[in-house]
Parts: sequence; structure tokens; C-alpha cells
Amino acid sequence: MINFVGAGPGATDLITVRGQKLVTEADVVIYAGSLVNPELLTLTKEDCDIYNSANMTLEEVIAVMEKAEAEEKMTVRLHTGDPSLYGAIREQIDLLEAKEIPFKVTPGVSSFCGVAAALNAEYTLPDVSQTVIITRMEGRTPVPDKEEMSLLASHQATMAIFLSTGLLDSLKSRLLVGGYSEETPAAIVYKATWPEEKVFRCTVGTLPETAKNNNITKTAMIVVGGFLGNNYERSKLYDPTFTHEFREASKK
Repeated sequence: MINFVGAGPGATDLITVRGQKLVTEADVVIYAGSLVNPELLTLTKEDCDIYNSANMTLEEVIAVMEKAEAEEKMTVRLHTGDPSLYGAIREQIDLLEAKEIPFKVTPGVSSFCGVAAALNAEYTLPDVSQTVIITRMEGRTPVPDKEEMSLLASHQATMAIFLSTGLLDSLKSRLLVGGYSEETPAAIVYKATWPEEKVFRCTVGTLPETAKNNNITKTAMIVVGGFLGNNYERSKLYDPTFTHEFREASKK
């Protein structure tokens, strides 16, 4: 059995209970290079075979899985965050299905959740934003034309932008074209939940210089939107004047 496991955003105790159990039971672990906290590998059995996929091709990864399956071993494919976001698991799954190798996916805590925690923020504030756009700038990996950054920015929703720290000048430009102002709140969070986590609050207009002044060039997420401000409406869920299925509105 192949188990795709989300390792969480960085802190070793943010892997799920199920994920941790699978890591401790694995005969083979293939982990995603420098993205996964290496301390998680100390949970493995003494005789576990460990592979760093940063040095491997897709075909090499599948070959390790295929060999382990032939030897009736259990493999954990350990991805950073949640494997469904930028984890490149679909191509692995398709090849495993073609070879009739069984697999399961165990979700993980995504780094965009870790970023919100680092900021003590709520992405979905009433009357501010009820939508979170998870995206990235186009680099060596293309982005569909309909998902070009300025088009997404035109919604004025909360944005969590992955894999774009090295493209902040272009990102700033596209966000402004999309309708955000220079003063729109933003933040750069470096290695959220890791011991070396750093949080830099800024604005859309100061994104590039904030990263430059703090030597942030990779392994960071950019978030943008009014949710980082102070103006929002109180939730109706706990409003004493609001009736719902479990509570009658106060008569006072």
C-alpha cells in the first residue's frame, strides 16, 4: 500500500494523528526534500528505507514504490502541507492506478492555514471577504490564462499566494492592475509554524521592499486583503439578536 501523507506546514506536531501513525509504521518513506521538516523522519522505524524525492524523477519515485509493493512493504509518500495543494500527486496516482498499485491519501494542514495562525487572522470576515483565493504567480510552471493574477485580484477577495516570493515586483504590479490599492494590507510569512518563522506585515505597495529588506527570497507565503485590517462586521452566528436553529434571539 502506498500512503500519500500531508506532513503539515512545518511544526512536527502539526502532522495529523493518522499521518504520524503511518510514518511510524512505514517500511519505506519518500519525503519531499527540504520542504518537509526532517525531524519527522526520526519517527520512522530503525530499518525504514528513506528517500529524498528532491533528488529523484517521477519515474524513480514510482520505481521505489513499485519495488516496495512487490516486497509487500508499506510506503509513505510524505508531502509538505496538504498533498492536494501543489503536491504533484495526480501524476503519481495515475501511474499507480495504471500499475494497479493500491494507495490512499491522508490530508494534512496546509501552510496557508499555518500562515493565518501566525498572523492571528481570520481569512473570512463578514462584510470583508467570504472567499479565499489560493494561487501562485506564473514561473516555470504555467498558469491558465483565466487565472492570471490581475483577473483573480479583481475579485478583491482574500488571497493566499504560494511559490511567488521571488516574483514580488511582478506580483505587486499585477495586484495593482487587478484593483488593489497600494495601501491594501498584505503580509509575508516566512516558514510558518517552523521554529524560524518570521512575520512581516506590509501593504501591496511595499511587498517587494519588505522582502528585500528582510532577505526573504523563498519559503514564504504572501497574503493580501482587507482581512488584515480592523474593519469588519460581527458574525451573525453569535449575535444575540439573531435567531438560528440552535438558539432564539434575545428578547432584550
